[in-house]
This record gives sequence, structure tokens and C-alpha cells, in this order.
Amino acid sequence: MITTPLTDELVRGAAELEATARGVRPHRLPAWVRERFPDPQLMTAESRPSGVRVVMATEARTIELVLHPSAVSYRGVERPRGSVDLVVDGELVASEELDGGDHAELDVRTGAREFHEGPAFTARFADLAAGDKVVEIWLPHNETVDLVALRTDAPVRPAGSDRRIWLHHGSSISSGSNAATPARTWPAVAARRGEVELHNLGFGGSALVDPFVARVMRDRPADLISVKFGINVVNFDVMRLRAFVPAVHGFLDTIRDGHPRTPLVLMSPIFCGTYEDTPGPGGMDLEALDAGRIVFTATGPHGDTPQLTLRIIREALASLAERREDDPNLHYLDGTRLYGEQDAVTHPLPDALHPDTATHELIGERFAQYAFAGPFAAR
Repeated sequence: MITTPLTDELVRGAAELEATARGVRPHRLPAWVRERFPDPQLMTAESRPSGVRVVMATEARTIELVLHPSAVSYRGVERPRGSVDLVVDGELVASEELDGGDHAELDVRTGAREFHEGPAFTARFADLAAGDKVVEIWLPHNETVDLVALRTDAPVRPAGSDRRIWLHHGSSISSGSNAATPARTWPAVAARRGEVELHNLGFGGSALVDPFVARVMRDRPADLISVKFGINVVNFDVMRLRAFVPAVHGFLDTIRDGHPRTPLVLMSPIFCGTYEDTPGPGGMDLEALDAGRIVFTATGPHGDTPQLTLRIIREALASLAERREDDPNLHYLDGTRLYGEQDAVTHPLPDALHPDTATHELIGERFAQYAFAGPFAAR
């Protein structure tokens, strides 16, 4: 087997690779953000390589990727591990569930953490089709990984690409929470349908209209851009309407400083009955937790000042987009077009917040139909 160094030429969708004692760790936010604002929630989210993949052109029929995962779980709750997906010439052909690695077990009631160390994991894909092909190994969207080694039975080389780059920012739903595997998250599904290269800045619990994320998007190459705000602003109860609207204007203004004419889709939240008319902050249903299930709840309202709900945010973003009519390349997408109240009947959110795999695929297909026939259509 041939061992090939894992470098920026092979790893796509990451802001940078950090050298670690085990190998290299993909990060989706650059070091200056991580140093300036090392919020634990954001640091965990950005280090999970949603949308990041190892891409190569090769005639290899056997490929091994050695990685060391780091997972977080909730005490008393069985949750599936992350996976590594194999995509060959644009088609999802195989998946390997992770094993081993490090594991932090969190007690939701007390906040205590128990840490366990484990061995590296090797994802092995054999009996691949003969001949030259473009191979993409999609890294887990829900576990941090250190990439240790890439081994193949034939040489590999960086795969050239003339595909347009789609830069997307959103919440845990955009990063893929509750999707079974990384290539089946809704942005990954949409990217394959649109034949574009995904750079996913979906951060669980961290789509909070942060100015530094806008600066990152301003400075990243992009042919297509989308931003999705709402659910985290509500379930973290971080601002009121007076602050939210100017913050979104400022976020879009910053992106426009670097991408003045790039097609940009402003998305509001998908339907989520928990937060449609009940404000946050969010919490966990303790009775469900006792039964070994994760179910999210809304705990508002609190105080005398009106709090944000998903319905209020949709109205605010629609109005905001109308007031930016001088920007012909800005498009507003109501998130309920991707997943609405009627969809919740046939495709209920299993934890009352995040879509399951089938619903991710539904959302991805609908976004692709909307975007690539409209604002993201090739010109």
C-alpha cells in the first residue's frame, strides 16, 4: 500500500489543517477566530468536519483512511456514531461507521464529563471499480477527527475541479444533526444535485449572526452563498428584534464587502413546532432523558420584553430582504418551503428540533430545485 500525505491539496471544504500529535485536524474556522473567541460550543462545532472531504483522482481499488475520532455523548442515551462516506464520480457508493477514538460522556443534569481514550479507526474501502476515477471520502459531520494516514494500492493525485464553490452558513440542521451519514446531510444532497463544491459553515448551536463568521465568508472564495438564521437565535435567546435585524444587515454588508455581486440566498428557519410561537431558551425534556431519548423543548416566555420566535424571525427576514431591494443578487427563501407544517405530519422531527435522514434528503432536494433553477442557475 502507498501512503500519501494528507495536505490542503487533498482535503477540501476546510479552512485549514492543524498539525496534531496524531496527524492533521481539519478546522472549518481559521485560527484567528478560534484564538479570539474560543467559545466551547463553537469550538466543538467548527472542529466537526461537516462537508469536509478527502478528494483524489486515482486508479486505486483499495483505499484506507486512518483517523482518530473524538465523540461526545449524553449519559444514559444511546446515539449512533459518526460515519465516513465514499463517493465515486459523484455517486455515494459506501459508508463505514466509526469505532474507537476518544469519547466524552456528558451528564446533562449535573454538567459533569467523563473522558475515555480509545484507538484510531481505519475506514477501508475495497473492490472499487477499475480505472481512473475521482474519489471523495466525506468525513463525519458529527465527530471531530484527526486524519492519521491515507493508504491506497495505486498512486493518488489531487483532482482538478471546475465546479462552482457554494459557501453556506447555518445551524446544527445545516451541519447535519440527525442525518445518518455525512453525504446525506441536506447541504451535501443539494451540492451533489447542483454539481457544486460545498464549503459548509453550519455550526451546531452557533448560527448567532456572529460578525467574525461574516468576515470569514467575506474572505473565502465563493461563487454561490447562502446564510440561514433563526433557530439558534431563538433557542439560545441571545437577542431581541431590535438587535437581530441590524445584526443581519451588518452580516450581509460584510459579506458584500468581499462578494458584491455573488448570488446570495438569505434563508429563514424551517418549520419547528417547538419554537414557532414559543420563545427560548431551549432545554431538554428530562422525562424523555430518563427514558433514554433526547427531546428538545422551549422554556419561554421570560420577562416583559417580547422575545423572538421562529414566526417573528421569518417576518423580520422577509421585511429585511425587501428593504435591500437595491441588491439584485440577494434572494429571500422562506424556510417553510423546504420543510413546512404539513411536512411535520409525515416527517416529524425525531427530537423535536432536527430532521432525520429522509427529511434531510427531502430538504436537500427542495433546496436544489429552488436554488439551481433560480438564484444559483449557471449563467
